[in-house]
Amino acid sequence: RTHDPIEVFTALGSACAAATAGFVLRAAERRTPVLLDGVFSCAAALVGAELAPDATRWWLAGHRSTEPSQAFALKALGLDPILDLGLRLGEGSGAVQAVPTLRAAQAVISEMGLLADLGR
Repeated sequence: RTHDPIEVFTALGSACAAATAGFVLRAAERRTPVLLDGVFSCAAALVGAELAPDATRWWLAGHRSTEPSQAFALKALGLDPILDLGLRLGEGSGAVQAVPTLRAAQAVISEMGLLADLGR
């Protein structure tokens, strides 16, 4: 058993997982938020977080998958999903559905007036 992230990727034999981890790590380095989706992206982020623990500040979980391993990864990353719709598809479908929710939240935060402004 190894705790070295590079050895974990080597043992898994997945260049795609390593590339995904590199993508989310580079995005964090550039201060660009990433919306993680299902098992695969969360697993890659989990190993990536071993390399750069502060990177998790830039990651959001788009949804909670029905897959138990994704719940484990989200807990380990300290992420709460934006949506919990019981999805089990992949291909980024949960993250895509979370985007309108994030946009609506951003609009409320940036465009909402203050109670103090009502009397003016």
